[in-house]
Amino acid sequence: MKIKLLMCALWLLSACDKAPAPQASFAGLGSEAADFAQVVPGKVFRFPDDHGPHEGFRIEWWYVTANLKDAQGNVFGVQWTLFRNALKAGPTQAGWQDSTVWLGHAAVTSANRHYAAERLARGGVGQAGAQAAPFSAWIDEWNFTTRPGATDALADMQLNASGKSFAYDLHLTSNRPLVLQGDNGYSRKSDQGQASYYYSQPFFTASGSVSIDGHTYQVSGPAWLDREWSSQPLSSQQTGWDWFSLHLDDGKRLMLFRVRQQDGGGYLTGTWIDRQGRTETLHNADIQLAPLATTAIDGRTVPTRWSLKIPAKQLDITTEAVNPNAWMNLSIPYWEGPVRFEGGVGYLEMTGY
Repeated sequence: MKIKLLMCALWLLSACDKAPAPQASFAGLGSEAADFAQVVPGKVFRFPDDHGPHEGFRIEWWYVTANLKDAQGNVFGVQWTLFRNALKAGPTQAGWQDSTVWLGHAAVTSANRHYAAERLARGGVGQAGAQAAPFSAWIDEWNFTTRPGATDALADMQLNASGKSFAYDLHLTSNRPLVLQGDNGYSRKSDQGQASYYYSQPFFTASGSVSIDGHTYQVSGPAWLDREWSSQPLSSQQTGWDWFSLHLDDGKRLMLFRVRQQDGGGYLTGTWIDRQGRTETLHNADIQLAPLATTAIDGRTVPTRWSLKIPAKQLDITTEAVNPNAWMNLSIPYWEGPVRFEGGVGYLEMTGY
């Protein structure tokens, strides 16, 4: 569900634009956005156009994770995210008058190392951006782009990023269809009606190199793309979320998230994806999700071992963090890293702890 657009960090680039007062919801994502385009049911998705930016909406992201392994069995996780945030409603202007700001996150995780980096950019000057055709998303030298000669925008991709002590360069391919999350791409986040438009490519296969601490590894494994945009994806009473993307060894995929509330409740939903990419929406009553163990990190207590059951699908697994210390110590910190379980691998993101 990738609704971690870190608003406070983005305001650092707002220059003379006035920043809003802090909000009760996580990172201000529950603040009112009446001047921006609203997410409503019934959208007809159009590709490749929807791979590009949606300037009427306040927030948007391109997000990739990969679960990788080398020939010796060493396990790695990779994350690449580009966020777009409009500081005010209205048409995009040229040059430094552009009120769009961009944020990039990249990370590499191994069993005993976790490195993350962050990039910030103001729109309108070419330092960061995204385009639909030919598809490309970038910030500085970090790139997620369609390879030359590809006939499908998201079938043949190159992904790269680097930071202190890490780098990666991956080739991503898929011949499976895109997946519309929620109700044909309309993804609700609360009982009050907050929502996003949300689609995924959960069937990428990745191969290439990962460098960490000066050592380079040739790796391969499954990868997952999430695309999402909204103007107010949380309610003011929602404090954070737990989000899973899972690759099952039998070829199925599972996405689910729980958005936590101040009163201790939560909004829980997901998508069951079969081998052909057909989807079934999962509701709160379909999912049993409970933390089993926690990790103390950076003064927080974060659940890094989870029980997950979907009785109707005969799924009963325990997910464990590959590296429980996968703490993203960036402008607004959160936990994100690869997980494993009997019968598959995946990624977990947790915010608001």
